[in-house]
Amino acid sequence: MYSITPEMVLEAYKIGVFPMADEMGNNEIYWVEPEYRGIIPLEKFKVSKSLKQTLKSGKYYVTINHDFELVMRNCANRESTWISEEIIEIYYNLYEMGYAFSFETRDSNHCLVGGLYGVALGKAFFGESMFSLKTDASKVALYVLVNWMQENNMTLLDTQYISDHLKTLGAIEITREAYKQLLHKALFE
Repeated sequence: MYSITPEMVLEAYKIGVFPMADEMGNNEIYWVEPEYRGIIPLEKFKVSKSLKQTLKSGKYYVTINHDFELVMRNCANRESTWISEEIIEIYYNLYEMGYAFSFETRDSNHCLVGGLYGVALGKAFFGESMFSLKTDASKVALYVLVNWMQENNMTLLDTQYISDHLKTLGAIEITREAYKQLLHKALFE
């Protein structure tokens, strides 16, 4: 077994591959290149009525890169996780290098109640994981991410896989070939 470096991870993203730790707890890391890839077209991001109400209510606010490691640890805090200690260390190094970002949703008591993290390269953001301790908290973080991406002229929001939850927010699934075309545009054009 060899060590994976942050630089290796960045190079992997550039070709459409990402690392995951084995969910069985043996800490092996493997490279993944799904046949079908989840993305959220920024212009098709869906804000539901309930999310609009949550945003209007002001009960949450979002900070960026204030608690990167804590966001990762909350994302990893589930029965089965692919986020090992080595993955946390690699992504924390990417955060220190300026490539990884966390979006932290906080309540009126300034407590972390949701969030997400991922990697930004070129005009692409590779969403790694999200968590929610209160209703809509992760959706609020995603809403802020989408706006942040638009403000920074980014074009590709990669969710890696698609879930029913992400579908409600506008996520779609595309082929590996279609993904690689979008990735190339986001990184090199």
